[in-house]
Amino acid sequence: MFFTSGSVLVLEILAGRLMAPYVGVSIETFTGIIGTILAGIAAGSALGGRLADRHSPSHLLPLALIGGGALSWLSLPLVSWVGPTATPGTAAIVLISVVAFLLPAATLSSVTPIVAKMLLTDVSQTGRVVGTLSAAGTAGALAGTFLTGFVLVAWFGTRSVVITIGALLVAVGLALAVRLGSWRRGQPMLLVPGLVLVGLAVVSTDRCEFETAYACGAIEADPDRSTGRLLVLNQASHAYLDDDPLHLEFRYIRLLAAVADALPPGPLDTVHVGGGGLTLPRYLAEARPGSTSEVLEIDPDLVDVVAEALGDDLDDGVRVTAGDARLTLEALPHDSADLVIGDAFTGMSVPWHLTTDEFVASIADLVRGDGVYSMNVIDAGSHDFARAMARTLLSHFDHLAVIAPPDEDGRARNWILVASNGPLEELAPDPADGLLLEDATGWVGDAQRLTDDFAPADQLARR
Repeated sequence: MFFTSGSVLVLEILAGRLMAPYVGVSIETFTGIIGTILAGIAAGSALGGRLADRHSPSHLLPLALIGGGALSWLSLPLVSWVGPTATPGTAAIVLISVVAFLLPAATLSSVTPIVAKMLLTDVSQTGRVVGTLSAAGTAGALAGTFLTGFVLVAWFGTRSVVITIGALLVAVGLALAVRLGSWRRGQPMLLVPGLVLVGLAVVSTDRCEFETAYACGAIEADPDRSTGRLLVLNQASHAYLDDDPLHLEFRYIRLLAAVADALPPGPLDTVHVGGGGLTLPRYLAEARPGSTSEVLEIDPDLVDVVAEALGDDLDDGVRVTAGDARLTLEALPHDSADLVIGDAFTGMSVPWHLTTDEFVASIADLVRGDGVYSMNVIDAGSHDFARAMARTLLSHFDHLAVIAPPDEDGRARNWILVASNGPLEELAPDPADGLLLEDATGWVGDAQRLTDDFAPADQLARR
């Protein structure tokens, strides 16, 4: 019970990492995964109970463990086969979750009633047996959760953990078959499909060149530019790494740079909420010598990967502080930044706690005089998230500029929101990159301000 329940939670946590390259990382991703695993637990418990009443539990238990291990292996090729064919969205999240993880969760969860049937030989001991099994299962789930999140992924990588868990389940199942005397002539042939499944798991496509505590990532060469590389995290292209700091490949990066260029000449003291590929800190160090950049990046391993890919040390004016920006921002002196750049993402969405009125208040305290807070957001459709974010900014800044995508096609696109206490008269983005809205306040309309109690960033951005 301890082992199988722990294995279910290991798969649940790792499912988010395995699915991220195809559907991204959001609250909807984990909603689909958790719902699927719970459905598997319910279905497996019900089916296991029925089977345990009709067949010998000593025969069923080894099969449940061996089957659960084999299906865990199968989840890897299933994700790599179904993922690329699914259109990102809620339907894709549920589809991949069900196809890859429902059966292993159900099979492993059938162990609970099977073991209960084996142990309940005296009805006077029902409470003790059921309570002990429940406690063991919960303890295993806790162990699986903490070990996976804090240790296993960082030390061994997602796919290696899945393959190892599957192998352990199969091994324990085989050992139980021998111990319980349920091994039958011809059953060794069952190992053949098992070996096929583990082979498929090993050779299935892995879109992660590296893994950190927060991302499955890859660095892809640009076939059209010898000095350029694309940083891909989970589903999204997060940054373009180039040997030339002044080369800005992405449209939204050029727009954020245009905001910096609109500020008075001279060095800038800048705080970056999110580091990514460190594109803008490197740009400012080159374009405005003497500038300082304080980079607040939650993923220190990502910074190491980027620095290694760039092959050089960061400018002396660039300092990286590892940690969640909501927390690390509080340690910075008030009125110490000419420019704050918000470019932090989880998948395709800004982390909700970096969108709220409470966080923007901290930004406003950080900005000096007529300094600027420029923020990159991704939105689609009715732009409910971008407008709500703009409304939140207007609660703390006197002026707002909005740079819209150059064309409206309903797809998720980058919007740049620029808040300040003084007008940005020199802001003039390239029309090919974005259009500066003349009536930003009117565009915000009746959008609701985001707060720590109400900030559905993922849902608003998908409308």
